[in-house]
Amino acid sequence: MNKIAVLTSGGDAPGMNACVRAVVRTGLKLDCEMYVVYEGYKGLVEGRIEQVDRNFVSDIINRGGTILRSARLPEFKEESYQNMAIKQLKAYGIDSLIVIGGDGTYRGAKALAEKGIHVVGIPGSIDNDVCSTEYCIGFDTAQNTICECIDKLRDTTASHQRCTFIEVMGNKCGDLALYSGVAEGVEIVISQDHPYDEEKVVEKLLSLKGGKKKHSLVVVSEKLFPNIFEFVKRISEKTGIECRAQVLGHIQRGGSPSARDRILATRYGSEAVRAIVDGESCIALGLFGDEIKHVPFETAFTMEKNPHKDLIKILKLVNR
Repeated sequence: MNKIAVLTSGGDAPGMNACVRAVVRTGLKLDCEMYVVYEGYKGLVEGRIEQVDRNFVSDIINRGGTILRSARLPEFKEESYQNMAIKQLKAYGIDSLIVIGGDGTYRGAKALAEKGIHVVGIPGSIDNDVCSTEYCIGFDTAQNTICECIDKLRDTTASHQRCTFIEVMGNKCGDLALYSGVAEGVEIVISQDHPYDEEKVVEKLLSLKGGKKKHSLVVVSEKLFPNIFEFVKRISEKTGIECRAQVLGHIQRGGSPSARDRILATRYGSEAVRAIVDGESCIALGLFGDEIKHVPFETAFTMEKNPHKDLIKILKLVNR
């Protein structure tokens, strides 16, 4: 009998609960003993492990965040901490582990796999910054949340005839900015894959002003400018246009997962258990097209992120 544990690590993402639900119920259906680990690798090292039944995951498919909670443990890079985690798993007789998170989570999982634990990684990140998949759990929900916020900001921006810069999350990945920018038809998107320097922004806004455009929206990926408020202040001074900056922050992480995220998370969770039952290990699951593929961790860490060139072309053709 397989004894499988599941944990969530790193930043929380809507749909993680739906994934945990699928892992637990698929495992039980395939006659596995199922366990959960609270607070990620930190909880694993400290032995916060519990055996669960199908009732444990009842009524969580629609809940945001993660009922298993999450905690960061930078020290898990050290072998001594990895050995403590192995010791805790062995104390429960657990031979397999499913981890839900991003690249940092995968690196911890790879270390455990090299020490004999059967490990499968599932991509969970609102930033969509995991290179070994086209879509992570939580990305679609975060994107919809951003669009809802921009819809509201558009109303006040138009009423006051100003330009609003909206900074969105993404870590070092520009997908949230790019996708929401196309979905909202904003005037400018500034992301890692679609860069705009300060003078180019000034030129664009002055061109829009000359074309009788009364208001504008600009979506900006986080970490591109040291201080978005100072940047926007300079743009306002150079253009003579009233500009405001809005940082959406962690509101992008919360909320009930979208239908797409619930379905994707369920597919990932069920596939992860089946992979373990089939004897696979040291792999990450990734969605490519509509197919879930098994990607070895070694390959996952060397893959390049798809820059979504088609969306960049659309920006140039459709947006102002």
